[in-house]
Amino acid sequence: MLFADRAQAGALLAERLRDAHDPVVLALPRGGVAVAEPIARRLGAVLDVLVTRKIGYPGQPELGVGAVAEGGEPVFHLVLLRRLGLTPESVADVVEQERRELARRVSAYRGDRPLPPLEGREVIVVDDGLATGGTARAALRAVGAAKPEKVTLAVPVGARDTVTSLREEADEVVVLLEPVDFRAVGQWYERFDQLSDDDVLELLREAGSR
Repeated sequence: MLFADRAQAGALLAERLRDAHDPVVLALPRGGVAVAEPIARRLGAVLDVLVTRKIGYPGQPELGVGAVAEGGEPVFHLVLLRRLGLTPESVADVVEQERRELARRVSAYRGDRPLPPLEGREVIVVDDGLATGGTARAALRAVGAAKPEKVTLAVPVGARDTVTSLREEADEVVVLLEPVDFRAVGQWYERFDQLSDDDVLELLREAGSR
């Protein structure tokens, strides 16, 4: 099975989430916003972003050793850190760099507006797929610290081991595909364009104008 694009994947997820009660939908930008918009539209829900940043290995930023979400503390892949001979303290400069970029993106997407209140609410965290799950884990822990009533992670596709590990971080995990031969999120979409900040802002404007 291939999803035509993120919007179709989001529409399919919305069918699985239709029993949600007055949820707040938080999308992980950038790709998660395109999945989350049809979910929020079909549920009549508030849509906002929860900004996350991968913490990369020094000098090799594509190798994620952790992640940080707005309002949360860094979450590290401790086994990988030890394997690489690193500690959380040794990547403090990288964490600070990613916090600055996180703050820039929060400002770009939301300006001075804070996240909607999450305490006592049902919250659905949405991304376009799960590979290692580092950013999703950081997001779920940041949301959990806000004391919501229920936290659901919703993604179209995810690596099976990652999905299993994240079930410990959320009250519910809704995934449409858990392929055995998972290699990358994009392989499960016919169209998987990279989104820009302007694309994210347009989706948020569309959601806010309803």
